[in-house]
Amino acid sequence: MKYVVVSGGVISGIGKGVLASSTGLLLKTLGLKVTAIKIDPYMNIDAGTMSPLEHGEVFVLNDGGESDLDLGNYERYMNITLTRDHNITTGKVYSQVIERERKGDYLGKTVQVVPHLTNAIQDWIERVSKIPVDDTGLEPDVCIIELGGTVGDIESAPFVEALRQFQFRVGRDNFALMHVSLVPVIHGEQKTKPTQAAIKDLRSLGLTPDVIACRCSDKLERPTIEKISMFCHVGPDQVIAVHDLNSTYHVPLLLLEQKMTKYWTQRLRLDTLNISEADASKGADLLHRWRELTTSYDRSYETVKIALVGKYTHLKDAYTSVIKSLEHSSMRCRRRLEIIWVEATDLEPEASESDKIKFTRHGTTCALRMVFSFQVVSVNVVLKV
Repeated sequence: MKYVVVSGGVISGIGKGVLASSTGLLLKTLGLKVTAIKIDPYMNIDAGTMSPLEHGEVFVLNDGGESDLDLGNYERYMNITLTRDHNITTGKVYSQVIERERKGDYLGKTVQVVPHLTNAIQDWIERVSKIPVDDTGLEPDVCIIELGGTVGDIESAPFVEALRQFQFRVGRDNFALMHVSLVPVIHGEQKTKPTQAAIKDLRSLGLTPDVIACRCSDKLERPTIEKISMFCHVGPDQVIAVHDLNSTYHVPLLLLEQKMTKYWTQRLRLDTLNISEADASKGADLLHRWRELTTSYDRSYETVKIALVGKYTHLKDAYTSVIKSLEHSSMRCRRRLEIIWVEATDLEPEASESDKIKFTRHGTTCALRMVFSFQVVSVNVVLKV
């Protein structure tokens, strides 16, 4: 089993989920069977009781598990079916350790974060990574592990330590780390100091990045890549630029352009795995179909405008499933999607008195276009014009 860990620095919400999903997709194009695990360092058992304003929409898995919305990304990109155990939280791990202690499984020892909690995390990862997640029913070849939050946060410390130990448990050839960092642009200049500091923090915790994925608004300039390479002690080919794109579905191809499949093959010695001709052909077909998907999106010129009415419109992640349904439908119909967000309270009678302009504008928008009430409508729409 090969493991690829995706961690993040500088800020949260930097795009680790999309990069983890895209990396998994690229490995699938090689004919490999891929699974994914999401680590959420919060004390909740799962995301089921959390407010949409806190953590976005809850993604419900096939077994009824309520999880982080990143697991939905994994399932969509990699065409897999995950279970509740593929989402590890601090609450779940602590509950397991405390339950074992009550049963006397630790034989009277003093139960500590190290080694008992960290061992529980490692055992969980090893056990869940072997669960079949696709229609073949076979054990996966590669497991993508996304570490939520930001490295250096106190909440994620036990997981970082567990992963530090885990790299020695499975061996260097079976463990790799991609660290996602931010490269801000100040007065037209790409700044590398935040990335340098993030990598320094990561190394101080015992983890060394194999790939540094730099999130930026524009393409990384060559001097920026060379500077990050020099100060972060990695090769220039290990610094990849992930700039803003029209759609997140372009990210796998962006990684492919930067020869990431070749790098992972060499780094993890994927050529030692027995990949059948049928699986290799299936992977090549997947890449071809993904190219067609993104190409058709780029060639879509006609725009469809959809008004979406909701209670939490200031946090778009609260309606991820609806957004994705509309995106997939627009791609199928070869149309560009433009979502017009309408706050539900702006349509209440009280709004006509407090802000007549906003009330009239939103009321007209909803009268002219399709309106979805997120409370009662299950959206699975094919757009037509």
